[in-house]
Amino acid sequence: MKMSNKPLDFFKEKLQKSRNENLYISKRIRFTSVLRIAVFLLTVLAVYLSTYINLISVFISLTTGVVIFIVLISKHLKLEKKKKWEQSLSKVLQEEIDIVEGKPNVESSGLEFIDDDHPFSGDLDVFGKKSLFRLINRTSTLNGKNRLANILKSPLKDEEKLKQRQLAISELKEKTNWRIHFQAKGNLNRENKGELEGLVKWAEKDLSGFSNSFYKAMIIINPILGIGLSILSAMGVISSSWLVLFIFLPLVLVGTKLGIINQQHALMSKKTSLLEKYSGLFKEVENESFKSKMLIEIQDELCNKKQSANKEIWALSKIMTSFDYRLNMIMGILLNVFFLWDIRQLIRLDNWKKRNNKNLKTWFESLSIVDELNSFAGFNYAFQLNYMPEFSKNFKLEAENAKHPFLLGNKNVGNPVSIPSWKQFYVVTGANMAGKSTYLRTVGVNLLLAMTGSAVVADKFIFKPVDIISGIKTTDSLQDGESYFFAELKRLKQIIVRLEKGEKLFVILDEILRGTNSADKQKGSLGLVKQLLRLNAAGIIATHDLELGKLINTFPDNISNKRFEVEITNNELVFDYKIKDGISQNLNATFLMKKMGITVE
Repeated sequence: MKMSNKPLDFFKEKLQKSRNENLYISKRIRFTSVLRIAVFLLTVLAVYLSTYINLISVFISLTTGVVIFIVLISKHLKLEKKKKWEQSLSKVLQEEIDIVEGKPNVESSGLEFIDDDHPFSGDLDVFGKKSLFRLINRTSTLNGKNRLANILKSPLKDEEKLKQRQLAISELKEKTNWRIHFQAKGNLNRENKGELEGLVKWAEKDLSGFSNSFYKAMIIINPILGIGLSILSAMGVISSSWLVLFIFLPLVLVGTKLGIINQQHALMSKKTSLLEKYSGLFKEVENESFKSKMLIEIQDELCNKKQSANKEIWALSKIMTSFDYRLNMIMGILLNVFFLWDIRQLIRLDNWKKRNNKNLKTWFESLSIVDELNSFAGFNYAFQLNYMPEFSKNFKLEAENAKHPFLLGNKNVGNPVSIPSWKQFYVVTGANMAGKSTYLRTVGVNLLLAMTGSAVVADKFIFKPVDIISGIKTTDSLQDGESYFFAELKRLKQIIVRLEKGEKLFVILDEILRGTNSADKQKGSLGLVKQLLRLNAAGIIATHDLELGKLINTFPDNISNKRFEVEITNNELVFDYKIKDGISQNLNATFLMKKMGITVE
C-alpha cells in the first residue's frame, strides 16, 4: 500500500527531538555525577579544615555538604527518570517508523494467538510473523493485547457497538501525541503474565482482624506512649527499664501477626512498578478531553466524584513503598517499636481494599479497551486509512479500490468487489501469481477490519456484519495423522454443518479439493458450490478449474465470473493485478517451467 509521507515525517521528526533530548539529559547526568564526587571531596576537606577552628564550623560544613549532596542525588534521580521516559518514547517512535516502512517488530506478532482450527485467522494471516496483528498491535498492557487478539478472532456484528467504536477510533487517530505518550508510558515498566489477575484476586480477599478498634487504637496510642517514655527516660523522670519493657510489647504485638504480615508483603512488594505503570496510564485517560460517547463513558468509569482510578492506584503504590521500609532490618525494628509500622500498613491496605475491591477489575478492563482502541487508531494513522465503512440494512458487500495492508508500493493494486445479496458468489479464475489469493485475502481482511470498527483499506466499503469462514491455505498434519485432502474436507464439512444450522456465512475458498485428481476435483467442486448456493451462503471462490466458470450457465443470477490475467511481453510475464469480468484463458505454468530450465514436451 502506497504510504503518505505525513506519518513517516511526523515520526522521524519526533524521534530526532527525543534522541536529542536524551543526549542532553545524558550529559546532565554525567555532569551531576562529577558534581556529586566534587561535593563529597570538598565536604571532607571542609570538615577536616573546620576541625582546626571549632565544632560549630564542623557542623556547618558537614550539614551544608550533606544537604547539597542530597539535592544532587534527588536531581540525578529525576534526570534518570526523564532519560528512561525519552528512551521509551524513542522506542515507540522507532517502532512506528518500522511499521510504516514495512519492518514491524516481530515481538508484537501475536504468535501465541495462532489457532490452526480457527475459521479464518490462519488463512487471513491475522497472527504470526507477517500478520495483521503485527501491523495493528500498539498495546502496552497484557489485557489490551489479549483484547485486541480477541476482537480479531471474534469480530463484532452489533452495528451500534461498531458505530461507537468507529467514532472512538477516529477520535483517537487525531490525538497522535496523546497516543504515543500513552504507549510510551505503558512501556516504561514491564508487566508479567498473571500479575494483574493476581492483584485483582488479592483485592477481593478481606484482611480479617485488622479492621477492629483495638488495632486502630494501638497505632495511635503506641507512638504517643513510645515517644513520651523516651523523653521521660532521657530526663530521668522514670527508670529506663520502663522503656525497655515498652520496646518488647510492640514487637510482641507485631510478632503475633507476623505470618499474615509476611504473606501480604510477599504478595504485593514486587508490584510497585506495575502500580506506577497503571497509575500513569489511568492519569493519561483521566486528564484527556474526549468527545466520543465510548471514550467519555470509559473516562467516567475511571474518574468520578467519588473515586479516581489514578489516585487510588497511586495511593496503593505509596502504601507498598512504605511497607517496603521493613526490608531494612534496623529501620523496620525502630518503625515497628514506635509506630507499629507493619500493622499500620496492613490497616491502610485493608481500608484501600474496602474502598476499591469492587472497582479494580472494572478499571483494568476499561483501560484495556482504551489500549486496544489506541492500537487501531495508531494503525489507521500510520497507514492513513480515512474511510470508515458504511452499514447496509440487508446483507451486502461492496467495495471500491480495496487493497491489502501488507503490500507496499506499486504492487498493491486496488480492486472492487460487489456481492449484493445472499446466494451470490464470485468465481475467480486466473494464472499462477496473477493475484487471485491476494484478492481473497484483501476482501477478507477488509471485512474483518470493518467488523472491528476500524477504517478499511478502500475508497468505499458498504457491508453488513457477517461471520467469515475460509479455506485458503489448508495444510496436512503429521501429528494428527491427517492428509492435506482430509484436512480440507474437515474445513468444508464445518462450513456445511454451520450453514445447515441456519448460520449466515461469508465463505472464502481458494482452489477447492486441490488434494485429489482433476476429474474428482471438478465433480466435487461443482457439487460444493451448488450446495453453498442452496444453503444461502455468499462469498468468493478462486480456482484454476475453468469448468467452475460454466456454473454461470446454470445459475446466471447467482454466479459472477471474475478473472486475473497475465501477459507475456518480451519473454517476460507481466501482471496488472486488476480483476476483470469473465473466465481466464491465459496460462503460465509451462512458460515458467521452461524459464527455469525444466523440459516441457
